[in-house]
Amino acid sequence: MGKEHALVICNHRSDIDWLVGWVLAQRSGCLGSAVAVMKKSSKFLPVIGWSMWFSEYLFLERSWAKDENTLKSGLQRLKDFPRPFWLALFVEGTRFTLPKLLAAQEYAASQGLPIPRNVLIPRTKGFVSAVSNMRSFVPAIYDVTLAIPKSSPPPTMLNLFKGKSSVVHVHIKRHLMKELPETEDGVAQWCKDIFVAKDALLDKHMTEDTFSDQELQDLGRPKKSLVVVTSWACLLTSGALKFLQRSSLLSSRKGIAFAMSSLAVVTLLMYILIRFSQSERSTTAKVAAAKPKYEGKPSETGDDK
Repeated sequence: MGKEHALVICNHRSDIDWLVGWVLAQRSGCLGSAVAVMKKSSKFLPVIGWSMWFSEYLFLERSWAKDENTLKSGLQRLKDFPRPFWLALFVEGTRFTLPKLLAAQEYAASQGLPIPRNVLIPRTKGFVSAVSNMRSFVPAIYDVTLAIPKSSPPPTMLNLFKGKSSVVHVHIKRHLMKELPETEDGVAQWCKDIFVAKDALLDKHMTEDTFSDQELQDLGRPKKSLVVVTSWACLLTSGALKFLQRSSLLSSRKGIAFAMSSLAVVTLLMYILIRFSQSERSTTAKVAAAKPKYEGKPSETGDDK
């Protein structure tokens, strides 16, 4: 991990799955080259959305007629990427909530598909396009499953700002890209089968509060990142203090009014970020009509972690 190009597919469980992905990429040494496929409105989010925009994430409008060329051109740009990169794709198309699960179960029953219990039905067009365009230069797919232990509070942006820590269990299975079916229908069904297996894995986690009996893999925390963050914090804090001292900003009514206005703007931006991140406010993605079932199964030679 961190030494090869990879397509990352993951269940979309919580409000801050993107942050879990950032932590995983950072501990694997490839945070600077981690990108994701996101809905277009995300790039207008204060601070975090802007950083995703500047990092050249792929933003889609959830309309395949508009998104097909956007996705294809974005994937082709990655072909000459100079460092090992991860491309994250949430193939469910939206965050998991109970109303969306009930809708997915109703759809699955009407189409004769396996009834999901812990995941939504994957939208496979984007995944098929990613595999078709990246098969020649991306060697692996990381099948990531996120679960929240029963004893942990839900990981939300609001809890983060309140200083409440959360625990997230992460299960990773590596599949070789060359083992996937050659046809588009086969790739689509492979993705659906992966999510059926992911659903069963989450059943196990709900019962045992763990994914497996395997020993946990501790990726550790790189010291370089701590040094970088500490250095920037000291630099910015020092610069801000010197600016306040030289400008005498807080020694006049206008300066105090300006400072209070700035604080109000920051508070408003944080409020928008928190509200936007809540699962209950996410929109439901439409599910494409089912196609005939492909008889292949997910690779049994993948590596579990």
